[in-house]
Amino acid sequence: MTEFVNEVKQIPYNDDQIFAMLSDLSNFERVKDRIPQDKIKEFTFDSDSCSLAVDPVGTITFEIVEREPNKTIKFTTTNSPVPLHLWIQLKQVAELDTRMKLTVRADLNPFLKPMVSKPLQDAIDKISTILAGLPY
Repeated sequence: MTEFVNEVKQIPYNDDQIFAMLSDLSNFERVKDRIPQDKIKEFTFDSDSCSLAVDPVGTITFEIVEREPNKTIKFTTTNSPVPLHLWIQLKQVAELDTRMKLTVRADLNPFLKPMVSKPLQDAIDKISTILAGLPY
């Protein structure tokens, strides 16, 4: 497994507000206009899963497999060219100051790893920036 981690992001909200939003993916309805349409297409979601089309990869579906209130949300892919596991970790350090870290573990074969490592790291960084900027 290859691991990708973003730079820890500071979010000016309490962990319970952030967790409430991110642990129910249907909440993305109110912020889907913030998602860059040139990068992500066909974004659909319900409370436990989301699907998106990413060029040139194709459609990827993430499903929440575990929720630890105010701390962790774990996802796995159910439709992806490469098996992925994603964790969103939250840690409140003060009132209106929560730190967020995204970790992705991907089962990459040695041939694929050099080709997808940089785009995957870039995607994780962009996703974390978008999540950190949401109005919780």
